[in-house]
Formats: sequence, structure tokens, C-alpha cells
Amino acid sequence: MRKLSLLAFSLILLLSGCAPNFQQEDSVVQTEDKKEEKAIIPKYNISDNYYRTILPFEPGEARGLVVGNVNTRYDINEFETGLMRIAQHSFDPKTYLFQEGQELKRDTVRSWLNRKFTNAQLKEKGLEEEENIGLNPLIEDNVDFKEGNKSSPIYLAHILEHNYLIKGDDNTVKLGGVVIGLALNSVHYYRTAIGEPYFEEEISFKEMEREGQKIAQEVLKRLRAKKGLKDVPITIALFKQQSKSSVVPGNFFAYTTASKGNSAIDKWEKVDERYFLFPSTEAQELHRDDVTAFLNFKQDVEKYFPNFNGVIGRAFYVGDQFQDLNITIPIQFYGKTEAIGFTQYVTGLVLEHFPNYISVSVSVTSVDGPEALIVRKANETEPFVHIY
Repeated sequence: MRKLSLLAFSLILLLSGCAPNFQQEDSVVQTEDKKEEKAIIPKYNISDNYYRTILPFEPGEARGLVVGNVNTRYDINEFETGLMRIAQHSFDPKTYLFQEGQELKRDTVRSWLNRKFTNAQLKEKGLEEEENIGLNPLIEDNVDFKEGNKSSPIYLAHILEHNYLIKGDDNTVKLGGVVIGLALNSVHYYRTAIGEPYFEEEISFKEMEREGQKIAQEVLKRLRAKKGLKDVPITIALFKQQSKSSVVPGNFFAYTTASKGNSAIDKWEKVDERYFLFPSTEAQELHRDDVTAFLNFKQDVEKYFPNFNGVIGRAFYVGDQFQDLNITIPIQFYGKTEAIGFTQYVTGLVLEHFPNYISVSVSVTSVDGPEALIVRKANETEPFVHIY
């Protein structure tokens, strides 16, 4: 029998992908610059794939900047959660604890995201040479603004820091590693004046990769100059963010890890992850069979409401392997029983059309908000259905 529940707590457990781990809370001492602060490691761990965090919660020094610097909510979510996946290559969730970035201050991040300034520009802005620390390329004084933006676009959109703490034998925790995400633009938006329309300059992947690697080397050098970061491993990952109009998120495409004390990047590891919109021409060309299964699902959904054609999917691949599919169905209902009947019908379609080895989630929404959620995790036969 399929499960139908109104309990949000149960939904959280199922979304975690494994049974909760109810361990005793650990009281530890967090050491930082010879200061000792009591902290607690929560007893509840929803999945071995997630890091536990310590209490009290310490917000990141640059908290909130990501919202204004990254183009879409899809990119923001993937940038943050994808960076935690990158971290797992170097920092085992069973050993390390998560903490939001504490090393890069808000003003530092803002300064690093600036362009470099010419001497005349520094004077105009009333800045000193030591404040000329922008990581994006400068535009020379004698260059036309529009031409300068074409030849020297803004490459670096945002810098995100995660800290990973490790518990010692003496019941203390200390910084065990730092992970930095660099969000890079695939499209540079600029305008000549406030209120004027934006111009768009597309940045090729090759150019983005080259400039991202240069920026990463400089970021590593600056981090090593900080007192507390001289002797901890530092991972830096490059993220391609999509255009402002995209309905699928971007993806990380490379990362590197500098061992303790190392200030030079030796090599880059490729990250073969990507999202596709279903249906789309690109997805059809590269993953024809998967798109066909989705189109059959979509066709059967439309049989329920013949005048409806709003089903879209976001498919996630690692290499050529289909990992999960998130489907959105926006529709107008005229009663709760109608919503329940439609949800049951769609649940059957999920089981019928999609292979068991991928995770599938279906969000049914209306103008009033979320109506239902269907989750079928990979290698599970029974979906979880939640009616709001």
C-alpha cells in the first residue's frame, strides 16, 4: 500500500534517504586563537551524506551576499549544496563537522569581487593602493565602457566559504579544512547607466575556465596569508552559473585541493555533473531515451486534464548516469478531492514510467501554493506522497 501522510516530519526523514541516527549529544570545546568556547554536536544526523554542525550556530561572515550575486534561486541552491558534495572528496562527513565560513569577512568578499582599478580610478574613488584587491579585470581609463566590458567581462560573481571542523581526542574541535566555491559567469550583464537596459556578453566555457583557474590561484595565495589558514587543507571549486533566464541550475566543473601549507595549485580534478531541462533540444540529443520516458509521462498527465501542458523536469546527471529527476506540475484545482485524485494518478505514472535506479520527485502546485509532493527515492519501490 502506498503511503499517504500529512506529517511533515515523516517527509523530512524520507527525503534524507536513510534512517536517522539518534546519538547522544556531544559537548566539546571549540578552540580558536587560544580561546575556548563550549559547543554542542547535535545528536540527530539525517543522513551519512550530510555533515553535522555544531551549536550554537555561527552564521557566515559573508552571509546573505549570495542572494544578490548569483543569478537564480536554482543556482544559489546548487552552488551551496554542490559545494558540500565537493567537500566530501576531502573531508569525510563521518569525521568532519560543518560550519559556515568564518574566515572571509563580508567587506573582504565584496572587495575581492570588484574590478581592479587604475591609478586614476583609485584616486577618483578615494581609495589607497592596498585597497585595490579586486579579482575581476580592470577597464583602462582610455577604453570605451561598452568595449571594455566586451573585452574584459566580470568573471567572478561570488565567493562562498565553508569550514570543516575536526574533533580531537581531548574533546575539542578545531578547523580541519576550508572549502571555497567560486561562482563564475557564463553571461556578463552590464549597463551604461542606472535605469538603462542591460547588455549581455556571453563568456565561452574555455575562457571562463582559464580565468577561473587564475582567480583560484590568487585566492589560495591570499588565504594562505591569513594567520589561521597557513596549515589547513584548502579546496577550491569552480562553478558555472547560468543566465538569469535559465530554469535549470549551473554546475561545478572542476576543483583542486591544496595540502597543508601548500600555496600553489598543482592540478585540477574534473567534476562531471550537469543539469538538463526536460523536454529540451539539448537533452533530446544527448539523452534521448530518458527524454522519451519523460514525454510519455507528460502525455499521460495531460490525459487527466486535456487542456494542460505545463509539465517540466530538471534532470541531474553525473557523467552519463541519470541520478535524479525533479518534476514540477503547476495546475489549478477546484477542490481538495480533485487534488487528491490527481496526485494518486500521478503517483502511479511515476512508478510506471521511470526506472527504479533514479530518484524522482514531483511537486504539484497551484496559485494557492504547494498542493502535493511525491518522492520515490532510488532503489525504493514505495513512493512517499504528501498532500498539503
